[in-house]
Amino acid sequence: MSSNWQTQITLKSRKRGFHLIDDEILVQLPKLTQSQIGILHLFIQHSSASITINENADPTVRVDMESHFNKFVPENAPYYRHTYEGPDDMPAHIKASTLGSSVSIPVNQGRLLLGTWQGVYLGEHRDHGGSRRIIATYVGS
Repeated sequence: MSSNWQTQITLKSRKRGFHLIDDEILVQLPKLTQSQIGILHLFIQHSSASITINENADPTVRVDMESHFNKFVPENAPYYRHTYEGPDDMPAHIKASTLGSSVSIPVNQGRLLLGTWQGVYLGEHRDHGGSRRIIATYVGS
């Protein structure tokens, strides 16, 4: 029997950087515990934040990710034209496009089938991004 649903999740405001958000997502998806087999698709509705899956055990990975992306996509590059919203805005758009706006995660018996050392990351690429919205869509039984 099919059990498809969709809902909006609101994440609390966070400082710029990479943040594990598994627990914040799961607490807002009580229906997931009743799911058998399926896919949970998470889509972030912002062009200056990203969602991705990576290391969940060592917090230095998140620090290194932020350091790398800040070097890889610097603020105040002389060729940026989109500068109206501050020096962190255009780099935030580039980082968000590079990392992506969605992930799909298998679900079995109400649990996300992430790997042993995997977690869902919010990439907050603005200095003051505010709360973020994610559309969660479950397709399965």
